[in-house]
Amino acid sequence: MSIIVKNVSKRFGAFAALADVSLEIPTGALCALLGPSGCGKTTLLRILSGLEIPDAGEVFSHDENMTHRDARERDIGFVFQHYALFRHMTVFDNIGFALRVRGWTHEQMQPRVDELLHLVRLDGLGDRYPSELSGGQRQRVALARALASQPRVLLLDEPFGALDAKVRVELRQWLRRFHEEIGVTSILVTHDQEEAFEVANLVVVMNQGRIEQIGTPQEIFDHPASAFVMDFLGNVNVFHGRVEQGRAWLGNLEVPGIGSGAQADSTRLYVRPHELEIERIGTSGMQARVVHVNPAGPVVRVELVSVEFGMPIIVELSREKADELNLSIGETVVVSPRKVRFFVPEYSI
Repeated sequence: MSIIVKNVSKRFGAFAALADVSLEIPTGALCALLGPSGCGKTTLLRILSGLEIPDAGEVFSHDENMTHRDARERDIGFVFQHYALFRHMTVFDNIGFALRVRGWTHEQMQPRVDELLHLVRLDGLGDRYPSELSGGQRQRVALARALASQPRVLLLDEPFGALDAKVRVELRQWLRRFHEEIGVTSILVTHDQEEAFEVANLVVVMNQGRIEQIGTPQEIFDHPASAFVMDFLGNVNVFHGRVEQGRAWLGNLEVPGIGSGAQADSTRLYVRPHELEIERIGTSGMQARVVHVNPAGPVVRVELVSVEFGMPIIVELSREKADELNLSIGETVVVSPRKVRFFVPEYSI
């Protein structure tokens, strides 16, 4: 394992930023720490970097106890959200800064910096200043600078947060390919589920200073471990229902369920929008009135209101299915879930 975190806790006054967190990150992984603001992911990253010291617990890097070591002794590279480049330095000098403070001469730095410029696809831009680069190019310079000293671990704190949407998508695709090329253990902090799932091969979902679930993107999406994870991962419909002998009921409608827990007279049933079907005529489903249809993009988003329960329902249909139905605002249809998830009693919220 590249990184092992054992029972780490950290408080800032009365606020518990981390509460008994344990985690193992394999060598060569690209791990995303995913969660809402205030969940503890950045605090954990700063503890891994040495910028914060835990109140309790230990941090190991490649079997060495790093808990109380200075950041300069940890052999890590750090990429910040806002680049943190030196504006008065050229791209070459920014990338070579870590080498210069270690006593490297310009002649010694030249081949290493040229190699990194090629690696981040910025050949020929070494003489430019940060102000002469785009946001995506500046972030790649920051990444090259973090890699200059050949760290064993690379830490990235919301590295795409300051970029516009199109550049962000392009850069995270590039980062995934880049990681496959260099293979250095990398830990990425993000609150963006799509970003984490696209870039990382290991995802750690955090909430209120604790780890909710660890797994591959597919494991977490297909098998969420808690109601929080289910709700956090994109849009989800939440219905009030009940569970009897492992079967889920929505009113008088039995629905196919995937759940955890025993019988419960009242629980929440979770259904993703693409797991709902719409028909004009049906005997097993909920009657709902069409409120809005958004046809933009390859997936058509339909907003409805349940006739029986009065609650909003979101359904995502393929373009072909939406064209076939040709829904009109105000008409009543039948909505039925292909499957629901429930978390009772140990995952109740």
